Amino acid sequence: MRTLVVSDLHLGARLQHSVLTRPEPLSRLLDAVEQVQRLVLLGDTVELLEGRAQHAMGVAEPVLRALGRRLGPDREVLIVPGNHDAELVRGWIRMRGSDLAPETEVPPDATLALAHLIDCLGPAKVAVRYPGAWLSPTVWATHGHYLDRHLLPERAFGIARGLLGRLPRSGASPLDYEHARRPSLARVSRWLPRPLAALLDDVAELARAATMPGIPRRAIHRRLLHRSFAPFTATVLGAQMHRASIPALARVVHRLGVDCEWALFGHVHRLGPLPGDDVTKWQGPGGRPHVVNSGSWLYEPLLIHHANPPHPYWPGGAVILDSDAEPRAIGLLDDLEAGDLH
Repeated sequence: MRTLVVSDLHLGARLQHSVLTRPEPLSRLLDAVEQVQRLVLLGDTVELLEGRAQHAMGVAEPVLRALGRRLGPDREVLIVPGNHDAELVRGWIRMRGSDLAPETEVPPDATLALAHLIDCLGPAKVAVRYPGAWLSPTVWATHGHYLDRHLLPERAFGIARGLLGRLPRSGASPLDYEHARRPSLARVSRWLPRPLAALLDDVAELARAATMPGIPRRAIHRRLLHRSFAPFTATVLGAQMHRASIPALARVVHRLGVDCEWALFGHVHRLGPLPGDDVTKWQGPGGRPHVVNSGSWLYEPLLIHHANPPHPYWPGGAVILDSDAEPRAIGLLDDLEAGDLH
């Protein structure tokens, strides 16, 4: 079975960075779907964290219906919610409690929002798993938001424990990570005027880079918010991912007891590994698991203004998984110009 994995579409987000509302990017995704037997929506498909669910679903519905029609009744969609669309399953998770496993089947009527999303994807066959799903005997996929719990050095974590909650340890369950969710800037920015919300979105990306060891503090300077600094900012975030996000995801895999050869995730919007990346940095301790990120479908000016594809933050990231082959990161929009995307 050939599988296409995409994540972080963020359909309906207030800042309108999703490229799938434009015709050419959507056409490219539909063409890619034509070549596979299964589509995996690996989290943050619809922007539900901003408290504008009805608006977000209105924006998402034409895209989802187009995907469902292109797949038809004989092919599959697998939904794995993330942190920005967790409302699809959150009420059901509370009822499930400690029975939540690293791969748990979610009923299609778990919430009204989930039932509506599944209806939009018809006539394709739809399944839902949370917080992760086995795509093959060796490949486990999750959105990746659990890794946020491990981005702080563990020695320093105790200082922030009151704010962040208990840090999951070995033998942890998904519920431990659910209880340890941290506050989201999206809930704050929805109340701000649009220019301030955009600025907060930029600052949030740089703040994540600031958690990186070896990144000089002077690098987190307001001049980096200027779009002309996009190539350097992308480099900073790439270093942050190599040094923090990938080890953090490997820690999640270990602490949940997931014995996988490959771990696929989204969340950080950095497609890879790409040609030229040091693949040894895309591994957990001892070389396992191998890690692959599906990128995003967002045009983020701070990261890609004046840049040219192929680029790790260019919209249109995906992962292809063929039977008996290693997962492979690809860019579906790498031949499009910025004017086609935003």
